[in-house]
Amino acid sequence: MAFLEKVFKKQDEVDVEEFLNNLDVEEESMYEDADALVKPYMLTKDQDVEIIMNEIKQGNFVLLNIADMNKRNQVKLKELIGALRARIEGINGDIARVSQEKVLVTPSKIKIVKKRGA
Repeated sequence: MAFLEKVFKKQDEVDVEEFLNNLDVEEESMYEDADALVKPYMLTKDQDVEIIMNEIKQGNFVLLNIADMNKRNQVKLKELIGALRARIEGINGDIARVSQEKVLVTPSKIKIVKKRGA
């Protein structure tokens, strides 16, 4: 009977937070044969726009965290996003907000579907 109890016993609670936190633990060698990378950045200052543009020009995608800037200085956030948007559109890339805290920036000829509700 003990065997059946083990088989049909409910599994322990899954620690979703721990699982999600471990998703980003990877070895550098895993990136060697990638055509492009999705790189996370935090938008905090004017110089970040140039860093992001360099990544985009290399063909990488940027997942931009705007949470801190949104809390601290919304006027500056609007200015930085406006400058980034103009430069991204100038190279035929794209930019879109994907959550309250994240903005996705894509390189040339990669467009983001901005349809709501999908």
